Amino acid sequence: MINFPVIPEQKMVQRLAHPKRKVRMVLDTDTFNEIDDQFAVIYALKSPENMTIEAFYAAPFYNDLSTGPKDGMEKSYNELLKIRSLLPEMAGIPVHRGSESYLPGAETPVESAAARDLVERAMASSEDDPLYVVAIGAITNVASAILMEPRIIERIVVVWLGGHALHWRDAREFNLAQDLHASRVILNSGVPLVLIPVMGVTSHLLTTLSEIETHVKEKGAIGQYLYETFRDCCDDHYAYSRVIWDISTIAYLNNESWLSSSLVHSPVLSEDFRWSIDNSRHFIRYVDHIHRDSVFRDLFRKL
Repeated sequence: MINFPVIPEQKMVQRLAHPKRKVRMVLDTDTFNEIDDQFAVIYALKSPENMTIEAFYAAPFYNDLSTGPKDGMEKSYNELLKIRSLLPEMAGIPVHRGSESYLPGAETPVESAAARDLVERAMASSEDDPLYVVAIGAITNVASAILMEPRIIERIVVVWLGGHALHWRDAREFNLAQDLHASRVILNSGVPLVLIPVMGVTSHLLTTLSEIETHVKEKGAIGQYLYETFRDCCDDHYAYSRVIWDISTIAYLNNESWLSSSLVHSPVLSEDFRWSIDNSRHFIRYVDHIHRDSVFRDLFRKL
C-alpha cells in the first residue's frame, strides 16, 4: 500500500487559495481529442503575465478519433508540435509523450517521459513555490507521477477539468471516466486539487462560428488555425454552439473572480462513476460557476 504524505489542514487550505501571482506550470492535454484543447494551449501561451509554461505533456485518449490510448497520445503529441510551428511563444518549451495506456491498477503507474518529467520538475520545486499542474484530459500522466514519487503532492497543485458537478446525476465525464484508477488517485491521495467540473459548470463556455469568425479568424496564422478547427468540427453551424471547456483551467489562473469556488471535502468516486461525500476527507477547491463572457473576452483580447 502506498503511503501518501499528509498535508496538514491549515497548509492545505493555504495551498488551495488562489495564487494571486504568476505561477510556474505544466499543461497536460489530449490535444487531438477535441477542439477546446487547442484553444486552451494557445490561451495559456498568450497569458505570460500570469503563468510560465515549463512543459507540455501529451495525454492518452480513446474514442472515434483514435485506435486506442497510445494512438490518442501520439496524435495529441503531434498536434502540440503543429501548434508550436504556428506560435512563436511555444518555441523552446519541451513537449513530452505521455502514457501509452491507462493505469492497470490502483497503485501501478504507467512509465512515460511526461510522468518522469513531472516528478523531476515537482521535486525541484519548493512547498512555498509549488508547480501548478494543469490537466485537461485523462489524468493518467499526473496520477502516474504521484504513484512513482508520492512526495510530489507536497510540491504541486493540480488544476483539473474532470467529472461533472457534484449535484449532477453521475460523474461519468470523458476525462474522468477514461481512467478510473487515475481519477481515484487524484481524489484520494491528498494532492492539492482544484476541480473544475464539466456539466453544470464549464458547460456555460459556449461560443459559435459567427463569434469565432468575428473575433478570432483575423488574428494571424494562429487565429486562422483556431477558426478552421472550429469550422470543421461540425457540418451544420446553423443555430449551433459548441463548448470550449478546457479554457476554464487557464481562466482560473488568470482571474479567480471569473470562477466561483469553495472548499469542499474531496468526493468519493464509485465504481459506477457516482459521487458521494465523506466529511472526514481532505479539502479540495471546487468550482461551481463560471462567468462565460469574462473568459471569452479575455481570450479574444489576448489573441
